[in-house]
Amino acid sequence: MEAFKQLSAGIDHFISTLLSQTIYGNDLVGITQYHFYIALGIILLFVFVFAGVKKLELVPKGRFVNIFESIFEYIQNSVVYDVLGPQGRKHLPFLMTLFFFILINNLVGNIPGMKPGTGTIGVTLALATISFIYFIVVGVKSQGVFGYLKSLAPKGLNPIITFVIWLIELFSTALRLITLAVRLFANLFAGHIIIAAFALLTSLFFIPLLQQFTLGNLVGAIPSIAWLAILVFIWALEIVVSVIQAFVFTILSAVYIQIAEEAH
Repeated sequence: MEAFKQLSAGIDHFISTLLSQTIYGNDLVGITQYHFYIALGIILLFVFVFAGVKKLELVPKGRFVNIFESIFEYIQNSVVYDVLGPQGRKHLPFLMTLFFFILINNLVGNIPGMKPGTGTIGVTLALATISFIYFIVVGVKSQGVFGYLKSLAPKGLNPIITFVIWLIELFSTALRLITLAVRLFANLFAGHIIIAAFALLTSLFFIPLLQQFTLGNLVGAIPSIAWLAILVFIWALEIVVSVIQAFVFTILSAVYIQIAEEAH
């Protein structure tokens, strides 16, 4: 039971490490740990894309190239073309960059001792803002400023009803900025808290045995096996969630682009 009493303090300490902390400079102008991991994610992204593109052939060879092409084709077909149609090809560079940037940064956070570049609300809000500005610009280019604003409400209804629907749609459009940011951040944050909880439980039940080998401590360490098994399962699940969240963010961005391009 002593282990459970220490768990709360351990979780509080872990949460404090997830907050942005300046590692160089000061709070006004400085580099936080998330800047470092974003930079690392960008480097890995360039390496991943460069290695994949450099070896592209008519018939893909090698496991890495096959993985790269499979991911690329899946996003291209299942996100871009399925949502936006063949004309969506012009949005392919933006959506593909968005997907791979989020994916790489999410996966970096699953390496023990590291954090995801997308693990802070500031970063996810920045990504959501980029997506938001992009589909707004697409809508304005497609329909003009007034045309895009008018397209938020359906035509042919009572003017009062049309105005009410227009206000609701305007609010809903603005809300997309928040939902995109919070959905990505909350899923990653919650996943890391759960992983930390089971990692702490595993260590707290096992540490007494390392400190002193007794029959009581040996019996008390048995639950750590279960905690470790659950930890490994959740860690694997978190990798899947990292991929899914990158996919969800990208497909929602594609849907918003499609809505912006088409008038009601």
